[in-house]
Amino acid sequence: MNDLPTFVAAASANGAELLLWVAVPYICLAVCAVGHVWRYRQDQFGWTSRTTQLLEHRWLRWGSPLFHLGAFMVIAGHVVGLAVPDSWTAAVGITEHAYHSTAVWAGSVAGIAMVTGLGMLCARRLLTRRIRLGTDRSDKLLFPLLCATVLLGITATFAHNIFGAGYDYRSTVSVWFRGLFVLQPQPEAIAGAPLLFQLHALTAFLLFAAWPFTRLVHVWSAPIGYLARPYLVYRRRATTPAPKTPGTRANRPRARRAA
Repeated sequence: MNDLPTFVAAASANGAELLLWVAVPYICLAVCAVGHVWRYRQDQFGWTSRTTQLLEHRWLRWGSPLFHLGAFMVIAGHVVGLAVPDSWTAAVGITEHAYHSTAVWAGSVAGIAMVTGLGMLCARRLLTRRIRLGTDRSDKLLFPLLCATVLLGITATFAHNIFGAGYDYRSTVSVWFRGLFVLQPQPEAIAGAPLLFQLHALTAFLLFAAWPFTRLVHVWSAPIGYLARPYLVYRRRATTPAPKTPGTRANRPRARRAA
């Protein structure tokens, strides 16, 4: 009889793990995939970032490059940290200490740049009345969700890997993440991770679900071809008027009116 409460608690915990770490991620990924197809078929003219540069450019001049540069670095770090097993990095001669030192400090710089840029963009949207009035419902969903994801990620890094004792997320969170994409989910791998890492993972998947319905779709329209396209040749337009040829209307003698 004493084992019954323990069994019931374990069963409910396993059910919660399946819901949070298997069902929710797959639902978010399905919404992300189907939503992108629907958005592309139904709203190609809205497939844009809806820039507001004409309304305000001083904050945008610094906030946008900081945010995008930091985002590219953060995404690259997540791809390496989550998708590449630690055995692969060890095989090419990268020690665990070297990897974590580089990941923590490079990730911190990228995270600070991203948070600074995102903060400037959010402040710009809140403090500039013309931009604030143009904020639609998708932006009201995107910006809080994006801020939560970014802040939880950098807080987890600082709390556990800079000021804390250190946490090897590649042995837990990365294992769970890769298992989802090979259809071998391992919810127990992330169930014991620190709360900040768990919240960061959940908000990230919710961001994936919101992705196709927000301005984030412009990521897939990056002008990659611009890097390889040929140069455009500009020629100065001639300033001297072209000579008039005989027989044109301008050179014909005007007929005299009859007296």
